[in-house]
Amino acid sequence: MTSTSTVKPIPDGMHSLTPHLVCAGATEAIDFYKKAFNAIELTRLAGPDGKLMHAALRIGDSVLMLVDESPQWGSLGPKALKGSPVYLHLYVQDVDASLTQAVAAGAKLTMPAADMFWGDRYGQLEDPFGHKWSVATHTRDLTPDEIKEGMAKMGGC
Repeated sequence: MTSTSTVKPIPDGMHSLTPHLVCAGATEAIDFYKKAFNAIELTRLAGPDGKLMHAALRIGDSVLMLVDESPQWGSLGPKALKGSPVYLHLYVQDVDASLTQAVAAGAKLTMPAADMFWGDRYGQLEDPFGHKWSVATHTRDLTPDEIKEGMAKMGGC
C-alpha cells in the first residue's frame, strides 16, 4: 500500500542534529538562554511535579531542547556529573558582544575571544548549569593549506 502522508521526516525549522540538554533547573536555564543568547521559547511542557519534561528554544536558526534533571531515570546534568566534555558551538554576528552579553546574564568566561588560525574570532564560556559553549564569528575564509600553516605556527603539528 502506498502512503500519501505529507508528514515530513524532519519537521520544518529543525536540523538533522539538535542538542538536548539536561539541566538542574530547566526553567531557570530557559530564562538564562533568553538573556544570554536571545533565545526564543517554542515549547514548554511541565510534568505533574512541576519539573520540565520537555522544552524547546530557538537560538539563531537552530533549536535547543532541554529537560529538568531526573536522577530516578538516570538523567543528570553536568553539575551532577562533575563536568561535561561537550561544547555547544554557536556562530554569531559579533562574538565579543555575545560573550559580554552571556557573562552579564551569568555565564563564566573560560576563554576570552581571540582571532584563531582557522579564520574565526572565538571564545568559550560555561553557563550557570555547567554546559560549555564555544562562541565564534567567522572573520576570514582560508584554504585547508592556510589553516594547516597557521596551526603549525602555533605548534599544533
